[in-house]
Parts: sequence; C-alpha cells; structure tokens
Amino acid sequence: MRIVVMGPSGSGKSLVGASLAAALRADFVDGDDLHSRANVAKMASGRPLDDADREPWLDAVAATLRRPAVVVACSALRRAYRDRIRTKTAGVVFVELVVPQADLRKRMSRRDHFMPSSLLDSQLATLEPLQSDEAGVRVANDADLGSVVARINELLRGAA
Repeated sequence: MRIVVMGPSGSGKSLVGASLAAALRADFVDGDDLHSRANVAKMASGRPLDDADREPWLDAVAATLRRPAVVVACSALRRAYRDRIRTKTAGVVFVELVVPQADLRKRMSRRDHFMPSSLLDSQLATLEPLQSDEAGVRVANDADLGSVVARINELLRGAA
C-alpha cells in the first residue's frame, strides 16, 4: 500500500492523508517535510518552484513511498511529476482531492503555512487532474473528514 494524497495547496492533503493513514494503519509523511530549505525559502518568498527545484523533492517522495505501508501528502500537480514518482517506485496509487478554487483561497487565508496564498494561481495553472489511465481516484473534499476518508477507502477498494 503506497498512496499519495495529492492536490493544490489548501486542498486538505495533510489532514486527509494523516487520517487516511490512521484508518489504514499506515505511516504518514507530509511531503512538505521533504522539501529542501531552499525550496521552502523560495516558496515562502512568494516565488513558485520550477521543475528543477521539484526534481530532488519528487525523488525524496518516491524514496519515502518505498516503505511497505505509507501515505504521503504531495501536491503531484502535473502528470510528469506523478510519472517520475511511479518510475522510481512501483505500485503507487494517487488520491486527488478536488476542492473549488474559492474554497482553496479561503482555507489558505486561515492557515499558518510557508506557502503563501499568492502562489495558489501558479499551482492551479500547473494542475493536471488525475487521468483515467493513472492508478488512483479523484475525490471531492467537500464533507467532514471522516466522510471523505470513508469515501476514499470505498473508492480505493473498488479500484483495486
């Protein structure tokens, strides 16, 4: 079981990922903790990461996913990023959290995080939704945490 909970900032990756991991009795790792100091500083200053910045981070995510039972919160916004993770670690399943843009903005304005809300537009411009030929599911994060996690579990069982 190797799961990436993905989506743009404010979609609930960390909260849903941690709860999903607990429900599955898996480890949880927040992909934010795998960023280099330079990446965190760049984002904190309001500058988006480029692909060269992301490559070592995606490799760290892939390495983390080699554990036997793990859920990782990782934006994984582009197909190429997900492909890079899949190439380095087999059997990864993605759970894309879908949240309306207005809700993302509201959520980001209420939290204390190194990623400023000014970078949301660049994330949304980069986002390539999970495609039907990719292992995973798209789930609206539009209900209480327990309901969303239950919905994910149900969809993952159906996708297996």
